[in-house]
Amino acid sequence: MADDRTIAADDQSLAEMVAARMRELVIAGEFAPGQKLSEQQVAAGFGISRNTLREVFRLLTSQRLLQYIPNRGVFVAAPDEAAVIDIYRVRSVIQKGAVQAATWGHPALTRMRQLAEQGREVGADGDWRQVGTINMEFHRAMVELCDSPRLSACFDLILAELRLVFGQLEDTAHLHEPYTALNASLVDALEKGDVPAAGSQLEAYLLKSERAVLAALQRRRG
Repeated sequence: MADDRTIAADDQSLAEMVAARMRELVIAGEFAPGQKLSEQQVAAGFGISRNTLREVFRLLTSQRLLQYIPNRGVFVAAPDEAAVIDIYRVRSVIQKGAVQAATWGHPALTRMRQLAEQGREVGADGDWRQVGTINMEFHRAMVELCDSPRLSACFDLILAELRLVFGQLEDTAHLHEPYTALNASLVDALEKGDVPAAGSQLEAYLLKSERAVLAALQRRRG
């Protein structure tokens, strides 16, 4: 019986590890919203059994990253406008808390500065999809200012959903370019310890981003 429990625990651990890896691939834009997933191909790609894969799919479905449609299969989620509004509601709560928690010299601030500069450089080359990925990492680093593994894990789910929103849109300068400069400005305020200014900038930033994403999504669905 003990051996059976150990095997079950190992299977669950493997499923959680693969689910985390798939979530990272979602954040990196490697899965397209609405894409149908082949059990055979995904299981082979990760070197796991069908049973383990089904547990992976169950976990990611519970996290709103996949959708099971009876008699059709498992698909990558395609968040709608209502989801966008809720995503930004959660972002506001978590990221405002991160700004309030910021302390001078925190390693996450250094990471944010590096990503802000990297985003500007990649944007100059016109690779807006990659700019989007860098921007995701910038905001992930911001939440690391909280030093809370639970908040970071929660925010990773939000980033993955947000990437599936962007995946429905065309990656263009219109969606990403304004935020490369805003990222740098936000880091400037945090490095100076000007939390009120950083908080105000973040609030305007998130509102601007939410409106732009909603407008682009509505145009696409026309």
